[in-house]
Amino acid sequence: MTQVNILVYVPSVEQALKVVKVSEREYQPIVANSFEEIPPLLKNYDCWAIIVDASCASYDRWQDLIKPDCSVIILGREEAEIYQMFLTWPVYYHLDYVLEKEGQPLEPVLMQIIKTAVHHSRIKREWTQFQQTISLSSTNTREVFNEIMEIKRLINENYLRELEKRITLEARYVWYQKERQKIENIIRKIYSANDVSSLLGVVPDIKELLQAQGLTIYLIEESETLGKHLKPLIWDDTFITHPETFKYVARLDAPDFASAAARYGQEINVADLTYDKRFSLRYQHNLKAPLKSILAVPIIYQDEIIGVIELYNKSFKDNLLPEGFSREDQQILRGLSEHIGIAMTKLNLIQYDALTGLLRAEPFFDRILQKVNSMSKRKIEEGSFSMVMGDVDWFKHYNDRNGHEAGNRLLQELALVLKQSVRENDLICRYGGEEFLFFLSGVTSLEEACQLTERIRKNIEDHYFPYQEFQPRNNLTMSFGVTIFPRRKFTGDNPLTKEDLKHLVHECDLALAEAKGKQTWRLPPSEAKSRPVTKNTVVAYSRDWEKESYLKPTLTYQEKLYREKRHFQRHYTSTILMYREDGQLKVGKTINLSLGGAKILSEKPLPASRQLELILILGKKARPLQGEVVYSEKASPDSSTFYTGLKFKELNPEDFQLLEDYFQEIEKDTFN
Repeated sequence: MTQVNILVYVPSVEQALKVVKVSEREYQPIVANSFEEIPPLLKNYDCWAIIVDASCASYDRWQDLIKPDCSVIILGREEAEIYQMFLTWPVYYHLDYVLEKEGQPLEPVLMQIIKTAVHHSRIKREWTQFQQTISLSSTNTREVFNEIMEIKRLINENYLRELEKRITLEARYVWYQKERQKIENIIRKIYSANDVSSLLGVVPDIKELLQAQGLTIYLIEESETLGKHLKPLIWDDTFITHPETFKYVARLDAPDFASAAARYGQEINVADLTYDKRFSLRYQHNLKAPLKSILAVPIIYQDEIIGVIELYNKSFKDNLLPEGFSREDQQILRGLSEHIGIAMTKLNLIQYDALTGLLRAEPFFDRILQKVNSMSKRKIEEGSFSMVMGDVDWFKHYNDRNGHEAGNRLLQELALVLKQSVRENDLICRYGGEEFLFFLSGVTSLEEACQLTERIRKNIEDHYFPYQEFQPRNNLTMSFGVTIFPRRKFTGDNPLTKEDLKHLVHECDLALAEAKGKQTWRLPPSEAKSRPVTKNTVVAYSRDWEKESYLKPTLTYQEKLYREKRHFQRHYTSTILMYREDGQLKVGKTINLSLGGAKILSEKPLPASRQLELILILGKKARPLQGEVVYSEKASPDSSTFYTGLKFKELNPEDFQLLEDYFQEIEKDTFN
């Protein structure tokens, strides 16, 4: 049996003795007393793994000394220090660590980790030998032919076993050539992609190559509401465009497979999900087939993690394989992820929406800030810029009738018409599922901004879209809300900020709600009653009616309305919420909670618009509230419970304060 050498380099003699005592039971420890001794030791001994103290475990010190088939075990007392050392190493090294704690022996944990490290090194070495074995080139074709002739001769001498070996080798070579050809075809498609649709066209090929039932590709995004999170370009082979994208989004700090891969930059290959805490509700409720095995690999470009690619359910001839994805599958997906990362960057998917090719919200805001704040010191008068929000009328009806694929194609065609309808200096972004934001420059008044928006509305109305004849008014239309930048002067000392832009978006949202015929409690009652519910119209937000006496009840909480598009930040917390129905008190649990309402788990569906008396438990306090049912739907097709959305009504300042205090408390607990 081959002798397995383990290099030990720790500064403490006592610590070194402990490590040697553990490792020498099955392996040959080689101790280095100083860093200068290490190069000659590694030259004389073939080391399968190194055990090194965290203080000297940086990759910069070892990169020229050890090969990728040598595993690394980091020994230390501070978890943060070990984590920092981990980040310096490339992903193709196998890393593990032992956290020393006072009063706890090293022996059992360290021995198990050493065995695992040696096992990883053995696999890498065997794989290298295997690659060398099957790398037959054109130069040795004659040798292969001679071997076959030799096999014929050996058959006559009854060397059947030798024949079987040669046949196996040849079959392996043929299989390897076919797999390599498939990989080359996928890479060729990746680099020839000129838009996101053609890039994602490789999804079926990757699934076939690695025998997976489903595939998801995420991009890392950042917002004020969720912070850094993973948003899928494609979820389980399907484009995600409808408004409920929150079901598929994964926050980077959440216990989740994709989040863990993005957070730590490490690959995840799991075949048994039974007790894995990362098996989150996203996977349990939203995949087409129950998840049995998963392979997640971070997408890295220039040492920065920009996304994650996941494969689901390893199968062979439609039968699930209980052992899940192999190490070879993992290696292939790692290589493909590097090429996908380069292609994503080439297509600038970080800046642009994957489906429509329009700017995403954050780059859109950044460009506005750069454009306004980089102007010369001349004063910016009111009317220089305008913000517009547009929304497709009855888009849900279009999706429900024609399917999400038709909805995707509609949004792509709509984006082309919108780009043709704005001027060269204007900006446009996809803000939500079917919502768009426009930044109009060089307008002189609110009336002119409305005229430009009316031109966009008319272009949409006059354009023919597939299946528009089945819409409620036999046409595909959009509604718009318009606002103009305020009279405030933006200077170097007082520049335009992202909060200012969110404020303007909020004003557009209110005007759009009026255009759509929705109740808008912040618009003047006189204006709300004077305009009929028509949709397919342009409504302007005017500040002339905003007087202190009218806004006084909401001034204290006005800033909270600008945190996200739908006013309030959601907090994913589970607490008891009781509601009275038919004279009886029912008990439910919240899934998420905000200043505006809650999503709860209920035993049966609740009718929309029903008024409810609520009792919300916040820590040790119980608060009576009034609420209204917004929607109620099954938690999953096979579930007996329902997701119910509630909107809080008539909250007073004390209610707001109690909710705020509770949110601050749970956030403190989360981060501590």
